[in-house]
Amino acid sequence: MKEIINKIVSKYLKYRYSSIEKFIKNPFDAQDQVFEYLIGNGKKTRWGDQYDYFNIKNYHDFQRRVPVSVYDELKPWIQRMMHGERDVLWPGLIEMYSKSSGTTEDKSKFIPTSTENLIDCHIKGGWDAATILYNNRPDSKLFAYKNLLLGGSLQNFEDNPNIRIGDISALMMTNMPYLGKAFHTPDIKTALLPDWNQKIPLMSQIASKEDVSAIGGVPSWLLVLLKEILKITEKENLVDVWPNLEVFFHGGVNFAPYRKQFMELIPKEDFNYINVYNSSEGYFAIQDDLISDSDDMLLLLNSQIFFEFIPFDQYGSKNPDTFTIRDVELGVNYVILISTNSGMWRYVVGDTVEFTSLSPFKIRITGRTKHFINVFGEEVMVSNTDKALQVALAKHNALMEEYTVAPIFLDGTHKGGHQWLIEFSKSPADIAEFKRDLDLTLQSLNSDYEAKRFNDYVLSELELSVVPNGTFYRWMESRGKLGGQNKVPRLSNSRNYVENLLDFSKQQ
Repeated sequence: MKEIINKIVSKYLKYRYSSIEKFIKNPFDAQDQVFEYLIGNGKKTRWGDQYDYFNIKNYHDFQRRVPVSVYDELKPWIQRMMHGERDVLWPGLIEMYSKSSGTTEDKSKFIPTSTENLIDCHIKGGWDAATILYNNRPDSKLFAYKNLLLGGSLQNFEDNPNIRIGDISALMMTNMPYLGKAFHTPDIKTALLPDWNQKIPLMSQIASKEDVSAIGGVPSWLLVLLKEILKITEKENLVDVWPNLEVFFHGGVNFAPYRKQFMELIPKEDFNYINVYNSSEGYFAIQDDLISDSDDMLLLLNSQIFFEFIPFDQYGSKNPDTFTIRDVELGVNYVILISTNSGMWRYVVGDTVEFTSLSPFKIRITGRTKHFINVFGEEVMVSNTDKALQVALAKHNALMEEYTVAPIFLDGTHKGGHQWLIEFSKSPADIAEFKRDLDLTLQSLNSDYEAKRFNDYVLSELELSVVPNGTFYRWMESRGKLGGQNKVPRLSNSRNYVENLLDFSKQQ
């Protein structure tokens, strides 16, 4: 029976791929249609009244009339919606909000998730990912076995019990089509447990007894679950637990530093790794090439998200240039802006991307608008540190759990530098050589860092502090930040995170 169901779904997904081919062939038309749809609905809102959406006839009108917004600027509008006001940023009453932090800061963001946004963007993105997998691997069997997704939890909003807030993964699971629920493990109630110290053992017990073909989640958090499954099953690897395991849908953080660890957990030559870009605001992009080693992603231009881009070197200026896909260039670091069918108008998501292809439009995430180090003019981005770490780990046959980097400031007697805190699951044999190779690799990837490191003129060789196993997990837990929507900040221009982590590790 399961083979028959998978065969039927496979035929449907083959037919469904035509919609992806359509926006690949006609990208500008796809975005023009999204723009018209969004503006038409924006006219029915309080926001639309304020910014005169009735007189927006084209993109240039939109640029002139509607401001670029960060969360704090939209927050008063969102709070009105959460307290029951209708037609504020999007027509109607929005009763779901995705809770997002993106960092370990105490302040949470509540992103409105309309029914249209959930169905026509997030859930559609999940189907797009399955469609792309079957297009690359027609013999896939996602719908013959179980799928394991590690998500978050939901709760009622205290000031308005009719409002539900939680991770976008939890909202997607709760509203998952019946076909998806039939192939999901564990049951939704278990998957949405808020206590991670209860959820992980229980999910492990249930999932270890199933026949799983697909896993999904943020790599760092999923590793916790997978290692628990190996522990209770006393198996050497996941293929021994799930012989039909075929794909990992990953996102949230750069996968490169984790790839080797997953390859050891899943020693299967034909295993598929699919990079997805699904944020609280929308499902933006999916890796569509499973043959090459590239993990850049196809921008989803027909998912009711209108995309704009600000050159990173202009971000923060009074009147930055903004571009649609018509005017972007390869290799330029952009801040991504979105307008969504939840009313997030010209919103700064917080990610930086660069285009790797303009036909079709493909991107890779380079970092975060707040997560970089540029204290000494070195302009180090997360993409630099992730890649440098990946190379050093491979060279020294080491594995990493988490890391973060902060500047070492000039104090009058010492030069500046960078301090890395790394938690290894498999330490390099020679820490000093590892540190040297990490520093040299970073220089080879970033010419500004290399220039500042020349003869130790401005920056000294990086410092490396190894923290005990479990430190990052316990630190995140102590801050109430367990789960896929909460990510360890990779880079910071301040020492707040590093000092806090060092103090925390000493207390353990």
